[in-house]
Amino acid sequence: MTSPRTARIERQTSESKVIVEVNLDGTGRVDVSTGVGFYDHMLTAFGRHSLVDLTVHSDGDVHIDAHHTVEDTAIVLGQALREALGDKKGIRRYGDATVPLDEALVRCVVDVSGRPYSVHTGEPEGQQYVLLGGSGVPYLGSLTQHVFDSIAHHAHLTMHVNVLAGREPHHIVETQFKAFARAFRDAVAYDPRETGIPSTKGAL
Repeated sequence: MTSPRTARIERQTSESKVIVEVNLDGTGRVDVSTGVGFYDHMLTAFGRHSLVDLTVHSDGDVHIDAHHTVEDTAIVLGQALREALGDKKGIRRYGDATVPLDEALVRCVVDVSGRPYSVHTGEPEGQQYVLLGGSGVPYLGSLTQHVFDSIAHHAHLTMHVNVLAGREPHHIVETQFKAFARAFRDAVAYDPRETGIPSTKGAL
């Protein structure tokens, strides 16, 4: 029997207060509220596609902009994923997913290596300046790379995210989060050859 792979991390600065809870062996249940609607949508996609039960409550200085809240939430999420992974014994370690969303196509490769490294390529020129979101606090396109860099650094992952195709800015970002989720899901699944535990993480 394996130990529960869960974590709860709180972080408070002068710019934000963030609480993140994760269960790596969940079913994709999500409770996310950051004050940045588009970011909530992306984190929800991550939870559901990774099958990580995810709770995120962030309260930040969104009256300035979304940057501090988005960054600090990514930092705490990375810390929670790292803590929940524990000694990483028996996991597959590597995950690779290529995910489409209409015209957008993204490949993400994850190595739960203990060595933080992030490579992010392929976004079309101008994507970094796009403002995404409805009537609430906008999410700037350049934040996407910042999120993945922060998660990789604090979760101690090696991560390559490559946008292979895409035109619609919303699709380009969403496909990246879903590809990361699917790759992470495979990487943290137990390898039955090592543990004897049947893995369902890679199943649809």
